[in-house]
Amino acid sequence: MKKIEPNWINSFKKPLIISGPCSAENENQILEIAKRLDPNYVEIFRAGIWKPRTRPNNFEGIGEIGLKWLNKVKKKTGFLVAIEVANKIHVELALKYDIDIIWIGARSTVNPFTVQEIAESLKDTNKIILVKNPINPDIDLWIGALERLMNKGIKNLGVIHRGFSIYKNLKYRNIPNWKLALKFKKLYPNIPMLCDPSHICGNREGIFEVIKKAMNFNYEGFIIETHCDPDKALSDSYQQILPEKIKYFFSKIFLKKKKNLKLEYKREFINELDENLIYLLSDRMILSEKIAIIKKINNFLVFQPKRWESLIEKYINLGNRLGLSKTFIKKIFNEIHKESINIQNKII
Repeated sequence: MKKIEPNWINSFKKPLIISGPCSAENENQILEIAKRLDPNYVEIFRAGIWKPRTRPNNFEGIGEIGLKWLNKVKKKTGFLVAIEVANKIHVELALKYDIDIIWIGARSTVNPFTVQEIAESLKDTNKIILVKNPINPDIDLWIGALERLMNKGIKNLGVIHRGFSIYKNLKYRNIPNWKLALKFKKLYPNIPMLCDPSHICGNREGIFEVIKKAMNFNYEGFIIETHCDPDKALSDSYQQILPEKIKYFFSKIFLKKKKNLKLEYKREFINELDENLIYLLSDRMILSEKIAIIKKINNFLVFQPKRWESLIEKYINLGNRLGLSKTFIKKIFNEIHKESINIQNKII
């Protein structure tokens, strides 16, 4: 079995790859996936044992028996094994079955009481403990979770960037918010950061692109969901890939030359913000259509000059406080207003 060094990430290849199914469904399933993962790329096998689902009638995990299956994976393949825990009982069982790597999920990170309970249950452990970012983009919650673990004498720590919830985004299940994640990386350069492209994307089509970006940003590793029959998976079927895809993705990436990282950082931040602007503009125009219907029913004028003058003045003042010129704000909002008026005129 692999010996873990004091700086634990150095015990593994770079990038470290953790892979396996979103959920352990049966013994044959996880053994098949483990056998199909290439050990030249993957070093840790993951499987969800308890699944915190949004609604109670969804598959919520197989429970303790799955930990016995993971022990068989260790014996048959030599992989270390990793699971998510969400409370004291999960921790006790993970330690009982000698699970090597434990992570705290995004739904747990958001709750300091839950993290404290887990930290106390793990006190002074030498296990590798990973913390996923909270669902909402709050860096202090993420830092606070790490501090609670540190305060209990836990030294082998790392974090997982799995993206953040946002009002609406058609491209990602959880928007990466690379800027916030890399801010965390800058604040804690000695804590390894892994990327979870499966949860960022929520679909298998975008996973390769996210992996490439994280590689450019010098992430230390990845946690990627794989399944022997992804379309029939009992949870998160859309974001799981075939085990063989791991080798395919990373062999392609290693052949490419690295780009200018500073430039890539800034470009990626701009791309993410621009995409969000487009989603917001789409929502704004949908609201314009709904307003037009109300105006039509009540026989109101489409253009209301006094209201518009009041709004543009407010926007200019806000822009000024944020360092944006009056000309720039006026130009942007005049174009938005013009498009909104066009939409309303068509309806009325």
